[in-house]
Parts: sequence; C-alpha cells; structure tokens
Amino acid sequence: MHFLSGDVEIEGSITFQKELLIDGKIQGQINSDGVLTIGENANIRGKIKTKSVTVHGNFHGNITAERCELKLNCTLQGDVKAARLIIEEGPTFYRHITNIATSQNTLLRLSATISQYLTRSESNYCRSYGVRKILPV
Repeated sequence: MHFLSGDVEIEGSITFQKELLIDGKIQGQINSDGVLTIGENANIRGKIKTKSVTVHGNFHGNITAERCELKLNCTLQGDVKAARLIIEEGPTFYRHITNIATSQNTLLRLSATISQYLTRSESNYCRSYGVRKILPV
C-alpha cells in the first residue's frame, strides 16, 4: 500500500493502480481501478473514480465507485454513485446517492436526527444497499 502523509498537499490529478491511503490535503481528481482509503486527517476536494473507496476523513466532491464505505466520524459533502454503499454509525453525509446497479437516485442526509430526514422510501432504499441499521450521530 502506498501512503500520502498528513504533511502532503497536492493540487492536480492522482492516478494509482493497487492501494493508496491519503491522509493529506488533496484538491483535484483521483482515478484508479484500485482501493482508495481517505484517512482520518485527510481533507480532499474533487472527484474520485475508483473500484473501492473508504472514507474516514473529510471529502467534498463526487465519488463514483463499485464500493463506497463511509466510516465513523467521516464527513462527505457530494454525490455518490456506487453499486454498494456501506454506512457505519456516525458519518455526516449530505447530497445524493445513486445505486449504479439499478440507476435509482435518492437524497440521503445523515446528521444529528436522521429520522427527520429519511422518508419510508429512502429507508427502503438504504436497505437495498445493505444498510441494516441507521442511527443518529
């Protein structure tokens, strides 16, 4: 696995093939057929297109991936297109998610009181991604 530490700042495009962990500040595009991990200290703005992405830190932009995982205490502001979405208890996520397997689109806002934002159809939609339980932050 390759690693970009917290003291790294990049403006531009990043391309990699296998695995990359980013804990620094990135502004631009990230493209890969591999596995991307956005570390807890990361602050990334831009577009991500990859096979798999796991978000621990802060991301502002759009994600297209086969698999997207939002971890505890991450913040994601942007649109997500993923065949599989995994949401751990506690992330903050504002915008749209699209299941690329079915091309369905919905708005999902996770915040302090999640129940006030999710309609029955959105709750069902989350279950279609395999989300078994959604709890307030």
